[in-house]
Amino acid sequence: MRLRHPHLTPLALLAALAAGPAAALADLAKASPFLPSSMAGSAGSSGPSGPVELRGVMSTSQGTEYCIYDVVKKTSAWVGLNEEGNGFVVKSADPASDSVTVEFQGRTMNLVLHTAKITSAGPAVPVANNQAGSAITQTVVLNPTPADEQRRLDAVAAEVRRRRLEREKAAQEAQSGAPAAAPAR
Repeated sequence: MRLRHPHLTPLALLAALAAGPAAALADLAKASPFLPSSMAGSAGSSGPSGPVELRGVMSTSQGTEYCIYDVVKKTSAWVGLNEEGNGFVVKSADPASDSVTVEFQGRTMNLVLHTAKITSAGPAVPVANNQAGSAITQTVVLNPTPADEQRRLDAVAAEVRRRRLEREKAAQEAQSGAPAAAPAR
């Protein structure tokens, strides 16, 4: 069988090759490691919160006040409904959904209470040569009894005695000309 248009085969192959990287680039843009996890995923997500955020709600004797944070200026202000003078005005509020409607630079925006991002700093790294600290912290008890508190105080007193002896020993070695050992902490 003979091909009618032999020049179309290379063009079809070229089109198929070009479509592959385009699809990969589209997937890459959706799962960018440089975007926050809240923005990664679909392109239709809400994205960044905008130029202002609702950071707090507080009831006062004068009424409810709202903490509006300006992302660009990195400043915030507590304001009541229809209070002017901050570059924005809170027009209305919905306590049930923790949201407000704000007029900012001629635009009306609906802001939902900002959720804090809490991340772990990782496991605590123990300080080298801190045997005493672990002895003292091992004696700490939640809701201590008088006996627990006495054990903790005894551990602290023992640590103070140990450190004094090490300092005195280091001072004696320094006077006799022997190299002093590094003091324990």
